[in-house]
Amino acid sequence: MREFALDLIRKSARTASARLQFCRLAFGAAGSAGASIDTGDAEKVARGLIADDRTTLNWDAPRAFMPKNKVKLVLNLCLIAAACIPRGGVMHVTIAGEGDEARMAISVKGPNLKLASHVAGLLDGQSESGSVDAHGIQAYFTGLVARSCGMRVEVVANSDEIVLKADSAAVETATTE
Repeated sequence: MREFALDLIRKSARTASARLQFCRLAFGAAGSAGASIDTGDAEKVARGLIADDRTTLNWDAPRAFMPKNKVKLVLNLCLIAAACIPRGGVMHVTIAGEGDEARMAISVKGPNLKLASHVAGLLDGQSESGSVDAHGIQAYFTGLVARSCGMRVEVVANSDEIVLKADSAAVETATTE
C-alpha cells in the first residue's frame, strides 16, 4: 500500500509540474518583449501535458527559435484541439516556415470528435452573446494571441478530423474581403 501511495504522489507531482511548465509558456510572459522561444521547449511541454495513455502527439516542426507569441499560439491551439478529443486520439502539430512566414496547423482525430460551436467565432473575436464565459475564454484568448502575431486562425472541421490552421496569409485575405 505504501508503494502504491508513493507512486500516486510521484505521478501527481509529474502532472502538476507538466501543467505548470505548459502554463508558463502558453500564458506567461516567457521573457521580455520580442523574446524568442525554442520550439523544442514547446514540444516538450506539450508532450508533458497532452500525450498520455489515450492521446498520441505527433510533432512535425523543425527545432528553431520562434517569436514567443507564435509559440504561445501553437500551445493554445493545442489546448483547443485537445478539447476536441475528450476520449483521446491523435494530435498532429505542424509548423512550417520561419519568422513572419511561419504557419502552423494542429489536427486531431479520435472517437467522439467534437468542436464546440462557439470556438470559430471566438477565435475571430466574435461572441454570439456579446460576452465571453469560462467555456469560451480559451478560444477568445487564442484569437487575441493570433492577432497580436498578425495571424488568423481558420477552423476546418468534418466528421473525421478537426484542423486549426494559423498563418499570416489568412489575415491578408480576411482584410481584403
